Amino acid sequence: MAQSDLTRVVEPACRKLAEEQHVKLVDIELAREGASRYLRIYIDKPDGITLNDCETYHRAVMPLVERVDYDYLEVCSPGIDRPLKKQEDYDAHVGEQVEIHLYRPVDKCRRFEGELLGLEEGVVRIAQGTGEMSFTLKDISLCKPVIVITEEDLAMDGELEEDEEGEASDDGQE
Repeated sequence: MAQSDLTRVVEPACRKLAEEQHVKLVDIELAREGASRYLRIYIDKPDGITLNDCETYHRAVMPLVERVDYDYLEVCSPGIDRPLKKQEDYDAHVGEQVEIHLYRPVDKCRRFEGELLGLEEGVVRIAQGTGEMSFTLKDISLCKPVIVITEEDLAMDGELEEDEEGEASDDGQE
């Protein structure tokens, strides 16, 4: 099944199932990795996807995708640094830092970073300290949010680990 058939035939059925399960269909891809073909379906919801959400969707979607020639079916969260692909992805990240990778270098550089100003008429605009830059979608191989982990984030993670350790060791025995 060609990618266009996947988009035209399979995606609407997967989108309907996602709505029924109160999750959002983010993306579907059919990717070849080595000798295997992976059908990956990315789902999300505002408070995040759980393993149970993925398992429930996986079981329900299997009969809907049986016409697709794949070796492995994966249903997963898109992750916090998922690539921006659709207009709504770009709209949701306006004002945030993004990383853009190009197919061909511009001024001997293939990677750019800046504040996303938006996507309009197939052109992605970012602001950098040196000014504004624009790239057409067809020239971009990857655009994704920049994830910054601060010392405060690490301190919070340490607090969580301490809490978990405290709960795990507090088994009522002295």
